[in-house]
Amino acid sequence: MAETVIPILPCPSIDDVLDFYQALGFETTAYQKSPNPYCAVRLRGIELHFFGLKAHDPTTSYSTCYVLTDDVDGLHASFRAGLKTALGRVPTRGLPRIGALKDMSYGVRQFLLTDPGGNCIRIGMPIADSFEYTAVPKERYARALHQATLLGESKGDHAAAARIIDRALGGGTTGADSTAGTGDGAGPTPLQLVRLLVLRAEMAAQLDGLHAATPWLDRADAVELGDADRQSARDDLRRAADLRAGED
Repeated sequence: MAETVIPILPCPSIDDVLDFYQALGFETTAYQKSPNPYCAVRLRGIELHFFGLKAHDPTTSYSTCYVLTDDVDGLHASFRAGLKTALGRVPTRGLPRIGALKDMSYGVRQFLLTDPGGNCIRIGMPIADSFEYTAVPKERYARALHQATLLGESKGDHAAAARIIDRALGGGTTGADSTAGTGDGAGPTPLQLVRLLVLRAEMAAQLDGLHAATPWLDRADAVELGDADRQSARDDLRRAADLRAGED
């Protein structure tokens, strides 16, 4: 017999949750206003259920689930398009929000989607044989990128991620100007530098607003990348373009 696991997640308002998921392309499969608010949505093989709880605070929610897919890029693109149509923008801060698409060190390519109820839906595609964390790199800049990505993207500790990058790039708000990007051992390689700067821009936007990302994006734009590095940095460059376009 085949089993199916369906998460049941809390929210203050089932109507707000339904509006959000319908904007993403989900269909409503159940809706009950009383005696207990309850609803369900489905998109392809993704099925999510929600129950209304007036006392639930979305800003302090730890509710989450993981969705495995074989088309993470397609879902990310379609969800962004749905939000842009419904909201007139692609929200990347506050509630609701959609995160950037990234290759993670624990073997998945993923993005995080957080709904109006504060429920974090992690959507990923395996890109390795296991989900085990890889060893923390020993090289300075690879280690900084590894740790800052985990803290900033997975844990949501934007301040800690920013501190790690600042230390790696010299400790200041514009550090490493004289040595970075040479690839000669004195500083990060151009690819490492772009990734660190774009991630730092993302952390700045999360902490202080989009305007705070601009200096970091300017520095990233000034780094010269070869064709191979530009291909490797495609997700980072896409995120930089999104920040430039004013996605909040």
